[in-house]
Amino acid sequence: MKRDELIEQIRLKQSFLCVGLDSDISKIPQHLLKEDDPILAFNKSIIDATKDYCVAYKPNLAFYESLGPNGWITLQKTLEYIPQNIFTIADAKRGDIGNTAKMYARTFFEIYNFDAVTVAPYMGIDSVAPFLEFEDKWTILLGLTSNEGSKDFQRLKAGNDSLYEHVIKRSQEWGNPSNLMYVIGATHGQDMKHIRELAAPHFFLVPGVGAQGGDLDAVAKHGMNDDIGLLVNSSRDIIYADSSIHFEEKVAQKAKALQSQMATYL
Repeated sequence: MKRDELIEQIRLKQSFLCVGLDSDISKIPQHLLKEDDPILAFNKSIIDATKDYCVAYKPNLAFYESLGPNGWITLQKTLEYIPQNIFTIADAKRGDIGNTAKMYARTFFEIYNFDAVTVAPYMGIDSVAPFLEFEDKWTILLGLTSNEGSKDFQRLKAGNDSLYEHVIKRSQEWGNPSNLMYVIGATHGQDMKHIRELAAPHFFLVPGVGAQGGDLDAVAKHGMNDDIGLLVNSSRDIIYADSSIHFEEKVAQKAKALQSQMATYL
């Protein structure tokens, strides 16, 4: 998906919501376990309930890889079910070099046809460049993540800057605002203004709103740019909002509530 198409969807839906499809077989409503493919049935229900309120879906690959070969089939069928005008993100956090990185890029951009994939930049440009070679595809680099352990390395000083600042500054030499995003955790709302100054025109994928305690107000206030520039992800708070036979209703309510809040910022 091109940058202007993504922006158009955000403005059309008055939403910058990304729904994380972290679909755990042990957490989905029990009545779905009788289905031939319980995760696919769950995903389809989540998509039906949220597609009017979100602009992106982000399957976390671990939840599909853990199911073996059938999990990859479920992932493919899930992607085929997502409407074409909704941005898709492979939350894969790949980070290898050379031909290996090239094969990962082919997997997610050619075989599965995702719009974007998350990539770990620790090994430098070798691990990122193969993803950036694909036209109208996006690489989403881990910048300052939402987890507690982010401070172990990402905030370490290297000269005057923290490691994450070096990543954001240097990587802008590799990509551009039409193919390079950054993961910036909502739990670092106090840093959002500074990070936006470092990467003014780029989109941010922002996890951590909801179950991890991130503040949507702070993210919107400090993280937006002229093109909105945000995809705010919510996973557990939405997809596990209810476990009853009519769980889709509560899921839709949760997604609509976030979309309505987002509309006030646009």
